[in-house]
Amino acid sequence: MLLTDEEKRMLDGQCGKGIMKAMELLVALGKAFDAERLIPVTRAHVALSGQEGDTYWCGLLADGGARCTVIPTTNPAWDVASLTKRYEVTAEELDLALRTVDVYRRIGAALTFCCTPGLGTNVPAFGEHVAFSESSATPYVNSILGARTNRESSVSALAAAVVGKTPLYGLHLDENRRGQFLIRVEAPLEEPYDWGLLGWYVGRFTGSRVPVLHMPHVGSRPSPESLLYLGAELNTSGAVPMYHIVGITPEAQTLERAFGGSVPEAEFVVTKGDLQEQEDAVSEKGGRINLVMLGCPHYTYAQIREVERLMKGRHVRDGVAFWILTSCDALELASRSGEKERLAELGVDLVADTCIDEPCWKSFEGGLGITDSPKCAYYRERRGQPFVIRRLSGCVEAAVCGEVL
Repeated sequence: MLLTDEEKRMLDGQCGKGIMKAMELLVALGKAFDAERLIPVTRAHVALSGQEGDTYWCGLLADGGARCTVIPTTNPAWDVASLTKRYEVTAEELDLALRTVDVYRRIGAALTFCCTPGLGTNVPAFGEHVAFSESSATPYVNSILGARTNRESSVSALAAAVVGKTPLYGLHLDENRRGQFLIRVEAPLEEPYDWGLLGWYVGRFTGSRVPVLHMPHVGSRPSPESLLYLGAELNTSGAVPMYHIVGITPEAQTLERAFGGSVPEAEFVVTKGDLQEQEDAVSEKGGRINLVMLGCPHYTYAQIREVERLMKGRHVRDGVAFWILTSCDALELASRSGEKERLAELGVDLVADTCIDEPCWKSFEGGLGITDSPKCAYYRERRGQPFVIRRLSGCVEAAVCGEVL
């Protein structure tokens, strides 16, 4: 792997131990994927998880004197200030959350604590080389914005932010961004939930390949929420950092351009029945619930407004908690505009800076939850809480009734 004189000095430790560690990781990553050199990145997003490994890595770099050359935005851990007033955590869990904030602040990250940076706080342009982690953000950046990033981990994205560079391989290269197989979508896609089911279904077959979705019956441009749901589920049931939607993806304005002149390896059709079978396969059947959890990916302000519309002034059933996880800017807008207060009067709580996969939610484990996100269900079930998966209107009705009928 070719390194410049400056990069060699970084690797030799002449620029500090923190930068040396970051460079060691990038060089090892580049050698693993046969990258010939490093290239500059102009943006980064780090999917910090508030878990020990990620926090250790950031602390290792910061304690070694490293500071971010490219200021990265960050994923959420959890809102310690508000949620410790509602739910019990151990001293160790609270300490880890506080240490996570401390090390990312010391290394110079922008503490946005949001998993949808591409909607507002960190929006790359077409052709821009960046280093993004987070399962919903990476495919959105590649497939909708037309920027270029590999499916980074939190540690590699942070290393790239420190050094300001990333290895030249994978989706930074034209030949790896071409579609590999064709999916003709016949199923109706009416709201983000449907796009999420499509993503989960397709991700199961895709692995890490680049699928091309052809859906001529979809008349208007999908909403950002729909596209985020699609990418999040593609990258959870599969490992899909990039897809093409013909006519939507900047590099796939036609079917021919999506494949770059190549012949699809395979082709299959997705029907309404396929998505219904997928919902049946990933969802619990029903019963009494103790939690409604929305916001994986983080809910937008428009989605918060939709929840209020569907509630129709009704109150959440006693014994059921209803949480919407969102970004700090959407929460601020909901506070200014009144939705936060009105929803709170109905029993619906909003919280920013918080992920579904955090210890603050453990008091609900053992009970049944409901969500509109298969990704949320996947992670929460690993923690001991099964979930019913339904579209948003079904989640709201379950909140009011206290059960899924």
